Amino acid sequence: MFIADKYDVIVIGAGHAGIEAALASARLGCKTLLTTLSLENLAMMPCNPSIGGPAKGHLVRELDALGGQMGIAADETCIQFRTLNTGKGPAVRALRAQADKKIYQAVMKKTCENVDGLDLKQLLIENILVEGGKVVGVEAETGETFLASAVILASGTYLSGRIIIGESIFDGGPNGQRAALKLSDSLRNLGVKLMRFKTGTPARVDARTLDFDKMELQCGDDPPQNFSFMTTTPVKNLVNCYLTYTNERTHEILRRNLHRAPMANGIIEGIGPRYCPSIESKIIRFPDKERHQLFLEPEGLNTQEYYVQGMSTSMPMDVQIEFLHTIPGLERAKIMRAGYAIEYDCLDPLQLKPTLEFKSIAGFFSAGQSNGTSGYEEAAAQGLIAGINATAHVKHSEPLILKRSEAYIGVLIDDLVTKGTNEPYRMMTSRAEYRLLLRQDNADLRLTPHAIRIGLASPERQRLFETKRDEILLATQRLNEIKLTPSTEINQKLDELGLGEIHNAMPLAELLRRPNVTYEKLREAFDLPQISSDAAAQVEISIFYEGYIKKQAELAAKLDRLENKLIPDDIDYNALKNLRVEAREKLSEIRPHSIGQASRISGVSPADISVLFVWLETLRG
Repeated sequence: MFIADKYDVIVIGAGHAGIEAALASARLGCKTLLTTLSLENLAMMPCNPSIGGPAKGHLVRELDALGGQMGIAADETCIQFRTLNTGKGPAVRALRAQADKKIYQAVMKKTCENVDGLDLKQLLIENILVEGGKVVGVEAETGETFLASAVILASGTYLSGRIIIGESIFDGGPNGQRAALKLSDSLRNLGVKLMRFKTGTPARVDARTLDFDKMELQCGDDPPQNFSFMTTTPVKNLVNCYLTYTNERTHEILRRNLHRAPMANGIIEGIGPRYCPSIESKIIRFPDKERHQLFLEPEGLNTQEYYVQGMSTSMPMDVQIEFLHTIPGLERAKIMRAGYAIEYDCLDPLQLKPTLEFKSIAGFFSAGQSNGTSGYEEAAAQGLIAGINATAHVKHSEPLILKRSEAYIGVLIDDLVTKGTNEPYRMMTSRAEYRLLLRQDNADLRLTPHAIRIGLASPERQRLFETKRDEILLATQRLNEIKLTPSTEINQKLDELGLGEIHNAMPLAELLRRPNVTYEKLREAFDLPQISSDAAAQVEISIFYEGYIKKQAELAAKLDRLENKLIPDDIDYNALKNLRVEAREKLSEIRPHSIGQASRISGVSPADISVLFVWLETLRG
């Protein structure tokens, strides 16, 4: 055995999960190794050229508030910014941006190369080394062995990857990369339970062969918002996207060729994503739908490639070309990259603790699509938490476990390790019980204190956070201190501002509950401090929705009491005879760390929770 080097933390895979994990580990003072199959493809976006969207935008903001990198890199490299769900409440509004893929990769690579304590190596890891139930290092195909106290698996869709385009099938990772073919065997030998999932991507087409006049223009916001709370330079919209639709001719071609679809003829064995289905799956699942939306999205400023969002497919090439040419604006489209499906191995996340550490292997963590999730944002969020907790493992300090009531990241990880997943997991706003508390606009107020405590908040981030927090507190205090009494003078003043009259005495804050009343309007007329636009938006939302926010916060506090009732790690559930057999099996498998987590396990009833409560009280007394 040739021992090439020794590290505190080794990260396998340099996609979105691996990068965040490695950056967090190194910035927290651990000597870290980040390995990748190709240094040219670090931070690659093999699927859509975008970051954010419903719930995903929340994850990016939370990741940023905790000291992660994705939001900063997105602001620097994205070329169109657009807020979705603007017609709905602030809880579900979400920022989505089109990225320049190559520039994003270059920025992330430069960032990683300039962090002290972080080494990048182009290596294919084939074996995880474990001794006495603890991870001790990894072996590469080059024959090198690297030792470490903690290892993070962030292998994405590369584990035994198989590319499928119609009848054409070959081993490989996304975008024609190599697959990790031996690492799956190493994991199985360690007793890791693996699953087989599938995802896909649409064709990329040449912009020079598209007729954009036949499509609907999709512009960015004016002015555009940014992801990172650290961004001070205004972001810019540099490109447009376009909307077009499939039609009956498209659907007829797909129906006629369904017998050649790998997902229908048995070639594809893996389970695909429910919420991002292929176009052939849409035709089967929604037979009465006359058309499906397709968005044409540029892959960058220096390429003619456009991504056909909404048309993921693994159909044979002749079928891809035929149905593509039925779509308005794509009648002469030339395909630059074929749509394809990729099957890959991933692990059952029920094997993980809420820290993302394996229950059976100390110091071994997993993050990203290797945990059965889909999406860059879900991967990056897990990577950051895995990096923080791997560092905590090395330093014997407290791990970071975010609650469902304080972060979408908490919801994501709790869902994975408590409920598991039988299909690629995608974050959605509907998964969060406390959506009004977990808005994208207040992610820094919720989570930056964690970053400060852990050590991931730079002095500048801490300063910006404290300034915004203090502005909000001061403005809210003044709004409640200033009392308005009905009078001719006051009502005339309010009328001039278009705020309407008052008929009862009230604090100035009450006016913010009226439609179209802003903090800035009130500041102009009354003695209010001047604050940033972000702080003003927080003040407006918190006062306008105060009643709803208070009720949700009270419910969260009540349920958090269950989260604080911890269950000993060494509990023998089989000894609790009053538990039902199914509950014993599920609790023994998942080994929840709290009563709250136990209550969310499928197959564990309220009666079973009562038994656990009684047992804990007996143990305590």
